[in-house]
Amino acid sequence: MPIIQTLDALEILDSRGRPTLQVTCTLTSKHQGTASVPSGASTGKAEAHELRDGDQARYRGLGCRKAVQNVRETIHHALSGTDFPSQQSLDEALIALDGHPNKANLGANAILGVSLAFARACADQEGQPLYERFSDFGNVSPTLPRLTINLFSGGKHAGGQVAIQDVLIVPLAATIEQSLADAFAVYRAAADLIQQKYGMRALTADEGGLAPSFPSSEAMLQDAMIAIENAGLTPGQDVALAVDVASSHFYTDGRYYLNETPLSSEEMIDQLVEWAKIYPLVSIEDGLAEDDWQNWQKLCLRLPVSTRVLGDDLLCTHPTRIQRAIDEDAANALLLKVNQIGTLTEAFTANTLAHQHGWQVVVSARSGETEDHWLADLAVGWGGDYIKVGSITRSERLAKYNRLLWIESKTGLAIKS
Repeated sequence: MPIIQTLDALEILDSRGRPTLQVTCTLTSKHQGTASVPSGASTGKAEAHELRDGDQARYRGLGCRKAVQNVRETIHHALSGTDFPSQQSLDEALIALDGHPNKANLGANAILGVSLAFARACADQEGQPLYERFSDFGNVSPTLPRLTINLFSGGKHAGGQVAIQDVLIVPLAATIEQSLADAFAVYRAAADLIQQKYGMRALTADEGGLAPSFPSSEAMLQDAMIAIENAGLTPGQDVALAVDVASSHFYTDGRYYLNETPLSSEEMIDQLVEWAKIYPLVSIEDGLAEDDWQNWQKLCLRLPVSTRVLGDDLLCTHPTRIQRAIDEDAANALLLKVNQIGTLTEAFTANTLAHQHGWQVVVSARSGETEDHWLADLAVGWGGDYIKVGSITRSERLAKYNRLLWIESKTGLAIKS
């Protein structure tokens, strides 16, 4: 059985230059695992608590020294010398040690770092690739996820120059290798289009998406279609689209400030339905605000079956919120972000619950990422339908794509149909 010998942590920087944690778990067998924890910019109210130092003189209060100390001292002293027969037993011990429903005492970033590092150490001990360790959670058959790749960005990822957060391309090729080649072609065509249309070189947002000053949210979708065609590909046949509306961030006093004119919930739904008619959208993420529960069912009823209603801020990878959405027919797809809930076991519960009810699951990175590629292994091992990593131009994103390429080349696994 895996017995923890030591737990250590280090404050490192994420892709936005902000502090986060890297945690190392060493077992008594001398096998070891190290994992880095991501951090989000667009966060839901129900997310697990990310512990920050609050010292404004250092990283504007975003330091993670307290979380590091919690790993090195409180968690290490409580768990070292203990054998944990399963990931669940380790995660349950972490949850009990924290004692707060939102993981506010030790910090979800500290807890998740330990959870991930332990999984990697156990994989090392068993001589497994990490995706196999993840697939062992519930005897899930590993599959490759389809890619959703940031093309254009706005909202909190790009300074709010336009309301909606991301327009993504979804290559429909049969392999990861061809999907990335098609994504490259579209991205370069989009960069050229921006140069011609807006008279500027391609500036990039937090996740690498191109971020010119679009005149409207609609323009993002229109330019995405043009970029696909300019790349010599067919929208809806070779490359589909997805949109992350992140509408909670422009929802005030019961109105959606999408463009100049505030919209009611019904008018916002009308707009989303119109987009789904015009553009080949496989999903609309957070099309309504996280507190606008009563209207999510209406959105589900009105969108075509081919366009999934994807919940992020609405659900926060929390099984209780997912169950409510199932009961109310408020969504039919889950954006799974492990750090929203804080442990692998809880995230897997969310993943299982969604799949059991016929939902699709999009395994997602965060805007603040690291070069660690555990997310790619998790998407494969848990049978994710899609993976949302970001664009194809930054190393913290490419680490995940390159890992998927490696897994594809070594295993012959197919993209999930």
